[in-house]
Order: sequence, then C-alpha cells, then structure tokens
Amino acid sequence: MKKILIKNVRIVNENRIFNGAVLILDNMIEAVYEDSLPFGIEEETDRVIDGKGRLLMPGAIDDQVHFRDPGLTHKGDIETESRAAVAGGVTTFMDMPNTNPQTVTIEALNDKFKRGAEVSAANYSFFFGGTNDNPDEIKKLDKSRVPGLKLFLGSSTGNMLVDRKESLERIFGETDLLIAVHAEKEEIIQRNIKHYTGLYGEDLDISFHPKIRNEEACYTSSAEAVELATRLNTRLHLLHLSTAREMTLLDGSLPLKDKRITGEVCVHHLWFDDSDYARFGNRIKWNPAIKTKEDRNALREAIRTNKLDIVATDHAPHLPAEKEGSCLKAASGGPLIQHSLVAMLEMVSQGHFTYEKVVEKMAHLPAELFRIDRRGYIRPGYYADLVLVDPQDAWTVTKDNLLYKCGWSPFEGFTFGHKVWKTFVNGQEVYSEGKIDPGVRGMEVRYNG
Repeated sequence: MKKILIKNVRIVNENRIFNGAVLILDNMIEAVYEDSLPFGIEEETDRVIDGKGRLLMPGAIDDQVHFRDPGLTHKGDIETESRAAVAGGVTTFMDMPNTNPQTVTIEALNDKFKRGAEVSAANYSFFFGGTNDNPDEIKKLDKSRVPGLKLFLGSSTGNMLVDRKESLERIFGETDLLIAVHAEKEEIIQRNIKHYTGLYGEDLDISFHPKIRNEEACYTSSAEAVELATRLNTRLHLLHLSTAREMTLLDGSLPLKDKRITGEVCVHHLWFDDSDYARFGNRIKWNPAIKTKEDRNALREAIRTNKLDIVATDHAPHLPAEKEGSCLKAASGGPLIQHSLVAMLEMVSQGHFTYEKVVEKMAHLPAELFRIDRRGYIRPGYYADLVLVDPQDAWTVTKDNLLYKCGWSPFEGFTFGHKVWKTFVNGQEVYSEGKIDPGVRGMEVRYNG
C-alpha cells in the first residue's frame, strides 16, 4: 500500500480555499489536513510532494467530449485525447456516441469500454445514443455504467437526428435515465440556409454561421425539450447552451439535487463572441454557434447565479484541412480539453469568476448532476483525482506543447497565467511538468442511479 503526501498547498474545495495537505493511500484520499500536519506523518509516507503554495483542486470532470474513437481516429482517439485531458487537469471524461459505428447498441458501447480500459489515461465513461429506432436497446442499459442518453434534436451524423414525435415521446416517457440533448431546431436552420444562400450564394463566410444557427433555432429546440421533459417528468440536461434567451428556461434558485432540468455551458461560449470570427475564422466554428457579446455575458452571469450548472468543452477535434471552406462546408468543432481548466482560471484573473466557482462547475456539480460514485471532491474515501495548478507560471500555447492528435488549438499564441503542474488519476501521478506517464490507466466511472 503506497502513501503519498501532498503538502503546502492551497486547497480549493467545497466553496473554501484553505492551507493544507492531502494524504493519498493507493488510489483513494486517506485524509485532508488543514494548516498543520500530524506529528511524524511525513516519515510514514512513501513520497512527499511539496506544493509550495500552489492550488490543489479536484480533477475536472468533462461531461461532453468527442474523442473520435472508433472510426474517426485520424483526428483523435481515446489514447491521445485522454492524455491531452490529464495535461489540462481533466481527470474524468464522458464521450459522446456519434462515432463510427455510433454508440447506439450494447455491443458498440461495450467495445468503447474495452478500448477505454486499454488506453485511457483518464477515467472514462460513454453516453449511449438515442435514435428514432432503438428505444428497445435503451431498456437493456446498465444504469450504473452510463451517464445517460444523448439525443440530437438538430442536424447530426447518420440516423442520430431524433425528429419523430412518437420516438421522442417514447424515449422521454419510458426511461428514468438522464437525457442530454443537443438542441437546435433543424427546420429553422434549413430555412436560414435557404434564405442566406438565396441572397448571397453558397460560398458563405464564417460570419453567417451564427445567423444560420441563430438564437431562434437554439431557443425553440431547447424550449420544446423542456416542455416535453416537464410534462413527462424526465431528467433533462441541456448541452452547450449558447444564448441569453435560453437562460430563461433554467432555475438558479433551486439546489442541483432538486432540479429536473439542468444546463451546461462550454468554455468557448464563455470565452469568445461573434466579434472573434474575423480573427479566428473557422477555428471557432462550433455547433451551436458562438454568438454575441451580450449572449456571452449572459452565460457568464448564469454561471455566477447558478442557472447554469456545469462547464464542459464539447472537445471535438478535426484536422486543419477539415476546417477549411465556407461556413456550410467547414467542419464544426475544435479541440479544447487541454486548455479548458486554465482558460476558466484565466477568467478568474479577469474578475469573472472565483476559484471556488470554477471548481464547483467543473468538478463538484458534474459529479453531483450525474451521480458519479466518489469523485469530484477532495474528501476522505473519495478517489484521488487531483490537479495541482501554479497560479503564477505564465506560459504560451504553441504547437510544440499541444497534445491533440489534430495538432492545432484556437488558443495558439495565447499566454495563460495559470499552469497545470501535476495531475493525479486514482492516486497515480499521470502528468507532471509537461510529461505524461504512459503506464497510467484511468478507471471506468460508475454511477449511483
């Protein structure tokens, strides 16, 4: 049994920051000490790490990633992207089902679990995809192994667009699993495409993207999902919300445990606004689109007032060549998971959030929302998923320090003031000062339904 003591750190946990230390025993947190250490504890441990005043936080939990494995591994895979995750302080991820084959059968789901066990540096989990045709397969799911169902209510790959009313009614009405939705109204998107191509032709630049996937498309679809979930008493999680208007669908007065409707925002919607398209072009093309500065500011406010429950990435790598072309042709999505935590901490430096709020939205509440077993907090008896961050180590994002398989980032050239120093996954030091331990493997996440 191996003991590791991390001492002289500022612990950010459960709405507090305090000086202390954490004792790890094998893969679990054995003890949390405030201020002083018990006599003789250092001599009893196998390794002592002096944090020298750095921040110690629970590892971030990202509920929305696209690691492209299987079938799209030319641009990302579980091995490469999980390494990028732990380098960024993300210790647990939940991967989405629009791979090839899609994760819409038990067999495909089990294949992903096998792959995660073989190569993932982080703890892993996988959403199951709902379609117009697989409600019977959904009934076979082991609820302790999946975070929930993912439904695309806007355009998506293959048959994953769930657009039949009877399918939606059946899925929402028959499952007690959480349903996570990508909500954009396809009819409105297609109407907008027809309108703008009629005026300006097919070669529309990126500035048209938020006009095509506009506020109306987002709000209409989100509102319909909320109505359906409210009527059928379904647990609904609205992914990557992007508009101020959608915040009217959420309730910040309720504690998370009492919410049946929850909301997620992604780092790019908190960081960028539509004035950035001129500089970054297709590199910041996501679905839903990045919208106005007013929308971005409303999302930040919704974090502060708890209308929005969690922060994620929608990490979705594409090769640079796939991001080229008009706004109708360039791929939507980009790599973010290596920089999500430091970007949020940068927003702390800018005065938008506090360290405690970042930890709440990226670790505590994802664990609570999905009812994850013993993760997301620095508590005795919990898995030792931890990240040490230096708040005074400025560094610049360059191609040389990227771990994404696709080889680029929208943050290239930006200098962050916080730097991930070390990351622990289940008590194992998986990342330290720029280096990954290739022998460390994460664990399958379990859920307390």
